[in-house]
Amino acid sequence: MTGVEEIQVVVAHSERATLRVGDVFLKIDADQARADVEVEAMGMAPIPTPAVLWRKPSVLALAAVPGTALGRLGKPSTASPAAWAAAGAAVRMLHDAPLPPWPGRSLDQIATDLDAECAWLLANAVLPPELVTRNRQVAEAALRPWTPVFTHGDLQLSHVFVDGDEITGVIDWSEASRGDALFDLATLTLGHEEHLGDVIAGYGADVDLDVVRAWWSLRSLLGIRWLAEHGFDPSAPGCEVDVLRARI
Repeated sequence: MTGVEEIQVVVAHSERATLRVGDVFLKIDADQARADVEVEAMGMAPIPTPAVLWRKPSVLALAAVPGTALGRLGKPSTASPAAWAAAGAAVRMLHDAPLPPWPGRSLDQIATDLDAECAWLLANAVLPPELVTRNRQVAEAALRPWTPVFTHGDLQLSHVFVDGDEITGVIDWSEASRGDALFDLATLTLGHEEHLGDVIAGYGADVDLDVVRAWWSLRSLLGIRWLAEHGFDPSAPGCEVDVLRARI
């Protein structure tokens, strides 16, 4: 069809899909509440976010942010140490901002989910028992009370965009909530432990490294079943299963 640009499927699974048409991203979500959270969180965040172009039921249109992603899970990042530090500084700005009005997952809920996922991994022989057991032990350090901050909630490095050493935008805010600051830092550096020091330098605060490592284990244990059921491969090089193996 003349005049219709190529449509790129960015991600698609049974819960939601993201399409790119030129410089516009169309996010289609079966859960309208997630889109509501995303729009409100972007409006509150003190760091660059995509511009909302329009909304209709189940569809949210966002402008593309400039720059390139900080990296991808399972692949080396070509971003500079200064860019990683800038990402840490942006996360600190977010965490220092006023809390969103809605809560996040409770500590008890996370612990219950972790027990359930570990039981599933063992019952279905998805991973060696010693790998699950050891990482369940490591994850325990994250299960402690924390002071809630404004968290992004899904701060994968592919959601942080940079131009040179500057942050140009942070995308995908549907999981934003009150939560543990170290969860965001762990998500950002998952599979890229070599850049943790740069992120912390930009973050500019004392960080309990054992808790960050605990969140690496916890997030990976929680994510494996969902990833497998939605067409992703958590055992790809550098991804969740390798993150778990690194804790042995």
